[in-house]
Amino acid sequence: MHGTVRLINAVFYGHHGVMEEENHLGGRYEVDVEADLDLADAVASDDLNDTINYEAIYDIVKAQVTEHEYALIERLAGLIVQEVAAVYPALDAVEVTVRKIGPPVGGLADRSEVTLRHEP
Repeated sequence: MHGTVRLINAVFYGHHGVMEEENHLGGRYEVDVEADLDLADAVASDDLNDTINYEAIYDIVKAQVTEHEYALIERLAGLIVQEVAAVYPALDAVEVTVRKIGPPVGGLADRSEVTLRHEP
């Protein structure tokens, strides 16, 4: 039985961007992680060891957003994808969306976002 586990809208304050002021002042980032995997064992066992731990996923995302500085949200999303895939090699796919709230675009914009999907 295949399914998807999602962590939706994890919110952090980070220092990412091409512009110096983004790195200095920082900003709000929202992250979604979607993991596709076989959930048959978890359904049968009711055991966390038979699925992925979304608290561990949250910790991966938090560390990447808050402990590092990247110019591009593409880089941030890609490193989250790579780390989740490394921690959970049995995943069929992992997808990460990173949203930068209020990006500096010379006008009004709610957010910019990038979505990356890895299917090993």
